[in-house]
Amino acid sequence: MSGSPPYRIAIVGGGAAGITAAIAARHKGASVTLLESNQRIGKKILATGNGRCNLTNTTTSIANYHGSNPRFAISALSQFGVEQTLAFFARLGVAHKVEGEGKVFPFSLQASSVLDVLRYELEETGVKVLGGAEVVGITQSGSGFTIALKSGDEFKADRVIIATGGKAAPHFGSTGSGYALALSLGHSIVEPFPALVQLKLASAYLKQIKGIKFEGTAEVVLDNKSLQTASGEILFTEYGISGPPILTLSRKAGECLKKNKRPFMKLVLLDSLTFGELEALLAERFSNNPGKTLAFSFVGFLNKQLAPVLLKEAGLELNKVASQVTAAELKKVAHILLNWRFPIIGTTSWPAAQVTAGGVNVREIDGQTMESRIVPKLYFAGEVIDIDGDCGGYNLQWAWSSGYIAGENAAGN
Repeated sequence: MSGSPPYRIAIVGGGAAGITAAIAARHKGASVTLLESNQRIGKKILATGNGRCNLTNTTTSIANYHGSNPRFAISALSQFGVEQTLAFFARLGVAHKVEGEGKVFPFSLQASSVLDVLRYELEETGVKVLGGAEVVGITQSGSGFTIALKSGDEFKADRVIIATGGKAAPHFGSTGSGYALALSLGHSIVEPFPALVQLKLASAYLKQIKGIKFEGTAEVVLDNKSLQTASGEILFTEYGISGPPILTLSRKAGECLKKNKRPFMKLVLLDSLTFGELEALLAERFSNNPGKTLAFSFVGFLNKQLAPVLLKEAGLELNKVASQVTAAELKKVAHILLNWRFPIIGTTSWPAAQVTAGGVNVREIDGQTMESRIVPKLYFAGEVIDIDGDCGGYNLQWAWSSGYIAGENAAGN
């Protein structure tokens, strides 16, 4: 422990950011109480990385973050970045391994092991952890704060850190409660919307093609301008589309929808071929089997459920034989395979979202310390702030970084 004054710090929210803030503050000598509305802390950590906990990403840069002012995140990420995060977990006993695209996981490949060592450190250092402690109000009281719980209990604190998360995945306890607390203390909120989430599309064919997966490229297009592109495994669903590339693009699509703009989803089903190569391949395929119907001509080349839909989209009869296909019709089919467009009409709702876009306005927070510019001795950390990251460990990195910086500064200034 350091020789810092023994400030009483209350941390509201026992997720990744709140836990890290508690450990950082306790290491500097503060008396720390961690208040979590769930009975147990770290519930959402257990689900990250499909249960493996994608701790961080070695490629982390400010380009991976979004919000009304993404550059706000630079200071926290610089002070406690990937290197410091891995060293922090190494001290706690978590060895790590790096997988594809820079994704970092615990060597155990168990999210539970990450939570285990965090909980051990909280207990070992004397952080008071209260589960089932739902905070319903925070008021300034003299030189400090009074924290009111739903149970009727109250706590006094010299400093408060709000790390309640956003609204994504409410089954883990992320109800957006931190926004009401921030508003009551004079802060403003950038309207939240779901990010890293599936997209809803307008199409008459979705029920026919639901469940079909393909390796391809997806692109968000607005006014014939490309906004963002991502590649990988894509899945058609009854409501629209899913898969890692879609989660990556959902933030940009959601931002457009929030502004009442009407983006399109462009899909490239065969991104390994140019238009000319695909046109020649189809022509050869039809020429080799001139008596086959168009629908059957694609068997062995495309998913059998997908071919009839593509042909209908191109305005072609399914029973038309390959020898009767004109050059113009062949071009139509090739065009759809490389440039199939769907109106994006929405996202799935909060329970399906991995992260929240929007949150407490960063103009009202000091990026160096995470302290409120409106209420001295009040701090924020994690997803409750208007900063969100790409899929791949970037959001957990933001939680570790902002939490650690908030905890250190709350305890030491």
